[in-house]
Amino acid sequence: MVTSPSPDSPTPASRRLRAARALWRVLGGRAARFAAGAHQTWRRSLQLRVVTITLVASSLLVGGFAYLIADKLTNILLENAETDVLLRLQNGSDYASKQFNLYSQPQEAQLQDTIDGTVNYLAGGDPAQTSGVVVAITADNFTTIEPRTSPDVQVRPLIGRELRASVAAGKVAHQIRTGTLDGERTKYLVYGSPVPTKFGQLELYYLVPLTRQDATAADARATVVATGVALVLLLGLLAALVTRLVVTPVRVAARTAQRLSAGLLDQRMVVNGEDDLALLAASFNQMATNLQRQILRLEEMSRLQRRFTSDVSHELRTPLTTVRMAADLIFAERDEFDPAVARSAELLQAELDRFEELLTDLLEISRFDAGFAMLDSEPTDLVPVVHRVTERLAGLAERVGVAIELDLPDSPVIAEVDPRRVERVLRNLVGNAVEHGEAKPVRITLGVDQSAVAITVRDHGVGLKPGEEKLVFNRFWRADPSRARQTGGTGLGLSISLEDARLHGGWLEAWGAPGQGAQFRLTLPARAGDRLTTSPLRLVPADATLPFGGPRSGGPLAIGPGSGEGALAIGPAEPGARAEVAP
Repeated sequence: MVTSPSPDSPTPASRRLRAARALWRVLGGRAARFAAGAHQTWRRSLQLRVVTITLVASSLLVGGFAYLIADKLTNILLENAETDVLLRLQNGSDYASKQFNLYSQPQEAQLQDTIDGTVNYLAGGDPAQTSGVVVAITADNFTTIEPRTSPDVQVRPLIGRELRASVAAGKVAHQIRTGTLDGERTKYLVYGSPVPTKFGQLELYYLVPLTRQDATAADARATVVATGVALVLLLGLLAALVTRLVVTPVRVAARTAQRLSAGLLDQRMVVNGEDDLALLAASFNQMATNLQRQILRLEEMSRLQRRFTSDVSHELRTPLTTVRMAADLIFAERDEFDPAVARSAELLQAELDRFEELLTDLLEISRFDAGFAMLDSEPTDLVPVVHRVTERLAGLAERVGVAIELDLPDSPVIAEVDPRRVERVLRNLVGNAVEHGEAKPVRITLGVDQSAVAITVRDHGVGLKPGEEKLVFNRFWRADPSRARQTGGTGLGLSISLEDARLHGGWLEAWGAPGQGAQFRLTLPARAGDRLTTSPLRLVPADATLPFGGPRSGGPLAIGPGSGEGALAIGPAEPGARAEVAP
């Protein structure tokens, strides 16, 4: 029983086609990887580029020069051969003309013998000579005269039609032809000349082999090529050595600079000699020494500043407590004073509250600067945290006429965070939004995904001017110093909030546009210690517009968890977009 193949089964042709495609994919992938590696090496290696350019340029130059030399030498050899053959042809033509002028009719019996003797004489006197020169006399106009050659070979294939026509017209002409006369294919210089006689014109041809000239030219070309290759290699080697002398100190300087940037401030370059490269190394070392001195001085100043801030903050606690006790007593009895004194007591109480808050913020900043800030993470439902912040700021929002809108999930949003620090961040963000809300609603949105939680605070106030995204988290920075404040903040709230976000391994980003308000986004990992890659909420509000009125869909410049105050980052515009943070 014979079974036919299934229509769906692969045929041998289809299998070969798939195998060929797979082979091409493999070869294409390897070629792409090789090209990418070569391109990367070309971009990174200055020495490779210099040597390659030197080799290419010198190869072109030497190749052109070698071609000119070989061509000139070949022309000289050919001209010498032509001059020699032309002289022999003229002498032979004169001799043959004298011999043939003895006859007045081409039918004379002795004419053929005279032609044979003349050919042998012009060829060197021996019909069996082996010099390679072939002499031929033909009589195309006379059928009774047989052509003769010495040595006796068939030369007609080497005498071209054009050459025969030129000689028959009474001209001396020549050409170069390649053919086989003695069993070996050879290139010949063929010269022809008319031989005038009493009974008409005969044709004399000299066929001179160019074997010796070709061999001489080939030897010359080989010598020129070998010399050129040696010269190119020598130039490449010289370029590599010279480039190495220059590139090596530069590479050492680059490695030393990398170590210096990594904090190894005692790294220096070795100074050898007194040339320009030694001057570069000495200048680099001097620069590194000065930088080390300045960095150490700045570090000491920073340490003293942090210590001063911490000491002053602690030392002010005691007099502040005493003043607070006296102010509380005066404030409690303010109703018994006249209105001016009572108002002074209220102002004193308000400023003492602000002073105490400033001391608290300074102590917190000093702990961040000293690296002593600790994170007390625990599973926390962020929905109640948002509600607590809203309730605490409800009085301020009512006074300035700002409505706080909440967009919170119905289910709990659990994340491993420090609730005290998160609440402080939200209090600062919502407080600033209410301050700058221009009596327009402030919206708080809470979002969550599998790896992160995010909270955005959106206001519709004056917004941020271009470039203020870089400054908004700086300490004591205010967008409009002349603008009246309702809460009298310390100017450290957003700086502390940024440090709190970094301590969680999260992001605190800002967006703003003049006349469109601002939006701050706090993104925290759902599990402590995880690394953030996306945010559940977009940084740019959906109602934000471009200057020409179109919807804004791209991500703006934002402040993220980079190093230093107000580090600049690119915030993702859409949920799920990857956020790249500047180091």
